[in-house]
Amino acid sequence: MIRLLPFWVADGPTQMAADEAMLEALKQGYAPASLRFYRWERPTLSLGFHQRQLPAHWNGFERVRRPTGGRAVWHRGDLTYALAAPCPTGSTGAIYAQLSRFLIVGLARLGIELHSGRGGSEYVRYPGCFSSATSADLLWQGRKLIGSALVRRGGTVLQHGSIQIQPDRIGLATLFPEQVPTAIVGLTEIQPDLDGLQVAEVLAAACAQVFACPVIASEWSDWERRFIRGARARWAIG
Repeated sequence: MIRLLPFWVADGPTQMAADEAMLEALKQGYAPASLRFYRWERPTLSLGFHQRQLPAHWNGFERVRRPTGGRAVWHRGDLTYALAAPCPTGSTGAIYAQLSRFLIVGLARLGIELHSGRGGSEYVRYPGCFSSATSADLLWQGRKLIGSALVRRGGTVLQHGSIQIQPDRIGLATLFPEQVPTAIVGLTEIQPDLDGLQVAEVLAAACAQVFACPVIASEWSDWERRFIRGARARWAIG
């Protein structure tokens, strides 16, 4: 069974603590694998766990650190997904491919065909996740639609990522001037009538199909709620 946790709109530190709570609950045997979708209460720049050298022009933007690696993501006009599951075997690329399969299958149901990106040297040169496409990313007609990151802990893995719905192109151009505007696509550009909640529903059903187990609507446990309250400060950036 995979738990489908409630859709949340919350601030960045709460969202990152909640993703970590899913992972820790699974790792410690308090909960099964979990899936959730959420939006950010305020426009926020999320930074990869090891990302330390930040451009000066990012000062003044709300920021949060993620438990996962990767580069910065601007969360405005996107839908975020998070999946905590037993860690598949294989390389990091193979893990991404297995865990991302439900995204490909789900969006195919909506008539949107996605392909994985390919790693390149430009990834290490740019501070923004959407400034290049790696094997962790999913593209539509060569344009990046979903960027993901993961972290492994003791036989479990958390993968979460940003699904572009209606990209904030002004904010993206300000934060990542090196980024080619047409390199990113939002779902509303492909199918104008789509919304985030509809996409989340389709992806949850695809998750059940891909992993061949029921996806059951559930609630956070008391243990997870306590964990989230205690972990918020770990991901906040003052």
